[in-house]
Amino acid sequence: MIANDPAVESLCSLLPRRIQKLGVLAYNLWWTWHPEAQKLFQRIDPVLWERVYHNPVCFLRQAPRQTLAAVVNRAEFLEAYDEVIRNFEHYMRGHENGTAPWFSSYERAWSLEKPVAYFSFEFGLHEVLPMYAGGLGVLAADHLKEASDLGVPMVGIGFLYVHGYFKQRIHEDGWQEAIFERIDFNSLPITLVRDAQGQPLVIALELPKRKVHFQVWKAQVGRVPLYLIDTDLPINELSDRMLTQRLYDPDPSTRLDQEIVLGIGGVRLLRVLNIEPAVWHLNEGHPVFSTLERIRELVAQGFSFEEARARVRRNTLFTTHTPVAAGNDRFPRWLVEQHFSGYWEQLGLTREDFLALGDDHGDFGVTPLSLRMSAKANGVSELHGHVARAMWQWMYPDRETPITHITNGVHVRTWLARRMKVLLDEYLGVNWLNRLDDPITWQLFDELPDDALWNVRKHLKRKLASFMRERARTKWITHSRHPVQIIASGVMIDPNVLTIGFARRFATYKRATLILSDLPRLLRILNNPARPVQIIFAGKAHPNDEPGKRFIQELYRVIKDADTAGRMVFIEDYDMNVARHLVQGVDVWLNTPRRPYEASGTSGMKAAINGALNFSVLDGWWREAWNGRNGWAIGEDRDYDDPEQQDRADAEALYTILEEEIVPLYYTTGSDDIPHEWLKRVRESMRTILPQFSTRRMLKQYIAEMYAPLAEAETLSMPTA
Repeated sequence: MIANDPAVESLCSLLPRRIQKLGVLAYNLWWTWHPEAQKLFQRIDPVLWERVYHNPVCFLRQAPRQTLAAVVNRAEFLEAYDEVIRNFEHYMRGHENGTAPWFSSYERAWSLEKPVAYFSFEFGLHEVLPMYAGGLGVLAADHLKEASDLGVPMVGIGFLYVHGYFKQRIHEDGWQEAIFERIDFNSLPITLVRDAQGQPLVIALELPKRKVHFQVWKAQVGRVPLYLIDTDLPINELSDRMLTQRLYDPDPSTRLDQEIVLGIGGVRLLRVLNIEPAVWHLNEGHPVFSTLERIRELVAQGFSFEEARARVRRNTLFTTHTPVAAGNDRFPRWLVEQHFSGYWEQLGLTREDFLALGDDHGDFGVTPLSLRMSAKANGVSELHGHVARAMWQWMYPDRETPITHITNGVHVRTWLARRMKVLLDEYLGVNWLNRLDDPITWQLFDELPDDALWNVRKHLKRKLASFMRERARTKWITHSRHPVQIIASGVMIDPNVLTIGFARRFATYKRATLILSDLPRLLRILNNPARPVQIIFAGKAHPNDEPGKRFIQELYRVIKDADTAGRMVFIEDYDMNVARHLVQGVDVWLNTPRRPYEASGTSGMKAAINGALNFSVLDGWWREAWNGRNGWAIGEDRDYDDPEQQDRADAEALYTILEEEIVPLYYTTGSDDIPHEWLKRVRESMRTILPQFSTRRMLKQYIAEMYAPLAEAETLSMPTA
């Protein structure tokens, strides 16, 4: 099983022969959703595992030789090692029990050698690979993981960012500082793609008045390869080396260059690798220029533009995630003309015809271009489907906007706490995750006793409290933080108190400060001596989002105030590690977007599968999930013309439900000190959300409604705009 990649071979050579396969395991991100594999590394040296921030490549390189030699003599370690490696090898051969017998009915749609090509600007695989800014990237990574689990042929295309997103530091006055640290790619669980001569594969494409070269790294996501583009090469101009420096560069010219490299460069990469996709999936509009490159190829073969366009559209899918007009990338026509000068002739088009492809009220928009180039398009929740159709109705004046919806889900194996999985294994059967979306599976859920469920919930809360205290301690010993900041980071958190979590990007529409609308009332809720409440906040604002940073500052100043008694907390530098602890450890997940600007949201799903209850505005996925018994709704199922009126109504609902329903229910216990009525809601939440809002259901729906029909389509399935 020792792979012939130089990086993998080098790592394996450092290990005792008996445990050499750990080197192969380290380079396959399968370990990110199998806790037993992570625990294997942790058993060797738990302190080092935390120090390298759960990076198995760094871990194995830094582990003392005597430590590695010693574990070979530990029978219990070798037993665990053999089981993990056996399961990993079994998985990679594609024989995992229940992998996807249902998939055989769709195999006629495409050969298993012809995958879905999944393009995305970001992928949130794990904290060790910070190539994500938020939910879009985490959703993309969950999509790949589920494809691997189900045996769906897929290949991912994205960027490898030199600085990742950014490290967040909150100053004493609450202002966010963005710290960009250069990442050493050679220390990550990724490998450099090489050509037939063993040299790094380098591909070129044209940008205005110069060529841009990029090399390619591969992240192996179980059975799915993810190829990551890297332009930081000495052969490139400095400005082009910067194209894969940071996520979401605010400069329009740089952003356009990035999208050209992702789209056109991604197609050329697949050609060099001899990968011929059956379906091309555009996750948001950023990769849409891939469609133009595919048309250019066909025109070069003798097809007319319209013939080529028809062939390209036939197997292209576009997923939009953005219900806000400003969130859809638009570029001035002159800038697009500058970047594509000479390209439209290769498509057989005039300048005006080319610019008309992306016409968006005088600008060039990637979403209109994506819709015009795709046979199918979807939003990511039922409500978002309605919003998206209304947003883009102007493109289809004589017919309904051809955008449907497939509601997002989460990869349960990634986000489910290990202790909760052990409990569910006991009552649902060890293979229940392979039957996750089968209603029969959940009939067994009622047999799970309250005390067992409550004990797991208490354990997860203690784990969260311990995590926060340890992070606070680490900051304190640097001598760089004010004592009040240490208090604000959670040292006074109490695992016995009702705990609410709020963690997400600090975009203003998410209204992180809505809960501060009536501060005296909030303080009374927090500081009720008989029934106290604590709230944990986390999240980053984009470095160029000044209003978002001011929201953090406003919130942080309240958190630091002694009147909160340490019961409001802000966890600095929100990432996937912080997110896991939060969604697993809080009692209530709070979500307060200004409806209808939350396309879907997935953090509440992650909390729900771990036994937390959602308390959310009826926007995105929660509008579909809420049934009156599995959580709480803030406000009404309606839209407002006046945002201030909406804020007032939602704030009042938030406070009233918290005071009159949530707090009393949590603290009403039986003689055994267990809140049985609370757990009744928890059961209803888990039973209704776990199967329906998982990537297993989501990906099966994509296959049935999108991938299989597109792969075998003979005619266009969406009218031309």
